[in-house]
Amino acid sequence: MNPFCVLSGDLVDSSALSAEEVDSALQALESAADDISRWAPGLVTGFARSGGDGWQFALSEQRFALRSSLYFRAAIRRLGKAFSTRIALACGDGHLPDNRDPNAASGPAFTASGRLLTTLGGPHITMGHASGGALNALILLADHISQGWTPAQARAVFTMLPPGATTHADAAARLGISRQAVDQALTAAGYHGISDAIQSVEADSSPTDHPPE
Repeated sequence: MNPFCVLSGDLVDSSALSAEEVDSALQALESAADDISRWAPGLVTGFARSGGDGWQFALSEQRFALRSSLYFRAAIRRLGKAFSTRIALACGDGHLPDNRDPNAASGPAFTASGRLLTTLGGPHITMGHASGGALNALILLADHISQGWTPAQARAVFTMLPPGATTHADAAARLGISRQAVDQALTAAGYHGISDAIQSVEADSSPTDHPPE
């Protein structure tokens, strides 16, 4: 087995969405997973749908757990205020098969993530970390902030979240809006505090020494 961080999720209030909307949401999540797979050299990832509105994602660099969670949250909220996803995180040992299908994966990290998802309930908590403690507290705060994102704010955050030196001007050009509009959206979304938290978490984590085989 190798170290993985596993994110298990499902759509919030999916019964209120049409079949086409559910499919669009899951496609947005799958596209985001593809983006994440290119965040670092040698990064091993796998994404799969699970059931009618569920999904699971595994990545070999645990330091990207918070950034990835918010990237998925932003990816789906861009579609509209009605779109959101629960996310249960767990980091630890796991085995991802050669086809990188999390549905065929095994190990403590996959089990813990799946179990945590079943306990996330109510309107106030839609993200959590199986480790508990300070890391779970950070995820809970990120959950609270991101639940309030508007689609416009999510689009701005989504553009800024990938690792790298993306500027507000670059984001404005990609989104086809003014720099001022980007600044306002990011400020309202709480992005600057989120970015600082992400940088702190990732600076305190070491990249996996060797990618999983």
